[in-house]
Amino acid sequence: MATHDSPIRDVVIVGAGAAGLSAALTLTRARRAVTLVDAGEPRNAPADAVHGLLGLEGITPAELLARGRTEVLAHGGQFVDGQVVDVSCASYGFAVELRDGRSVHGRRLLIATGLVDQLPDIPGVREQWGHGVLHCPYCHGWEVRDQRIGVLVTGPMAVHKAFLFRQWSSQVVVFRGDHQLSDEEIVKLRALDIPLVDGAISGLEAEGDQLTGVRLEDGRVVAVDAVVVAAPMVARVEPFAGIGLEPTPHPAGSHIETDAFGQTSVPGVWVAGNATDLGAQVSGAAAAGALAAQHINTDLINKNLDRAVAELGNTHDGRNA
Repeated sequence: MATHDSPIRDVVIVGAGAAGLSAALTLTRARRAVTLVDAGEPRNAPADAVHGLLGLEGITPAELLARGRTEVLAHGGQFVDGQVVDVSCASYGFAVELRDGRSVHGRRLLIATGLVDQLPDIPGVREQWGHGVLHCPYCHGWEVRDQRIGVLVTGPMAVHKAFLFRQWSSQVVVFRGDHQLSDEEIVKLRALDIPLVDGAISGLEAEGDQLTGVRLEDGRVVAVDAVVVAAPMVARVEPFAGIGLEPTPHPAGSHIETDAFGQTSVPGVWVAGNATDLGAQVSGAAAAGALAAQHINTDLINKNLDRAVAELGNTHDGRNA
C-alpha cells in the first residue's frame, strides 16, 4: 500500500464530478492513496439543481460537489486543481501532466472527465443552457411538465427527444429548421399529435432570464416555455491520446469504450461516468465510479499479492540453494 506522502499515488483520478468523487470516496475508504485532478468546469454547472438523485433531490450541483470533496478529504484524499494536457505510461503506472507544468503520478488511472455538449450556434441557446434549454427528460422533464416544449432539430437524435418529452407534456412542438426528417419520423410525430414548424431558426426569445419563444427568420415567434436540443455529446479524450485511448463514435456523439466495470483496453486505465456512458444521470455516474473503484482496488490487491508470492518463492529458492 502506498503511503499518503508518496510521490506515486495508488490511483490518479482525472475529473472530480459525481463519478470521480464517488470513486475517490470508495478508494480512500479502502485506504488507497488517491489524488483527484480537476479543471473546475463541471458539465452540469449551469443547471439549477440535480434531479433524480435519491435522498438529495433538488440539491444544487455546486453543493453536491462540495459535499463530495469534504467526504473525500475526510478520508485522506488529495485534490489538485488544474487541467490535464497529457498522460504517458511509466514503469510504475502513469504520469499525468498539467498545463502549468506540474505532474501527478499514479499506479492506476481513472478517467472521469465527462462530456462536452456541442451546442448549436443559435442565439440564446448557450445563455439558456441548463435553464430554459434542456436535453434530458429524466433530469428536467418533471420541471417542465404540461408546459409548452419546443424541440429544435439540430441532429439525428432530436426527434427521439420529442418522443420522450411527449411523456411529460402534450404541448410538444418540433422546429424542423433546415433539416429533413424521414417519412417514418413524420408519421410517428403525427401519431403523437406533435406538430412540425418549418422555417430556419434565428434565435430564442426571452424576457429577463425567462425563455418565452423561438424566433424564425421569417419573423414569426412561436411561444414556448422550454426548448430541447439534442446536442452531440463528445468525450474528452485529447489528453489521453498518448496512452492509446481514442473516442468511439456514438449516435449521440462519442465516448470511450470500456467493459462492464469501466476497464479500458489500456492496462491500468478505467473510465467512469458520462465519458463512457453518455446517458448516465448523476446517480448512474456516481454508481459507475464506485464500481470502477472496487475493481481498481481489487486489481491493486492482486498485483501486490502476485509480487508477494513471487518474493516468497525467491526466498524459498534462496534457502534451498
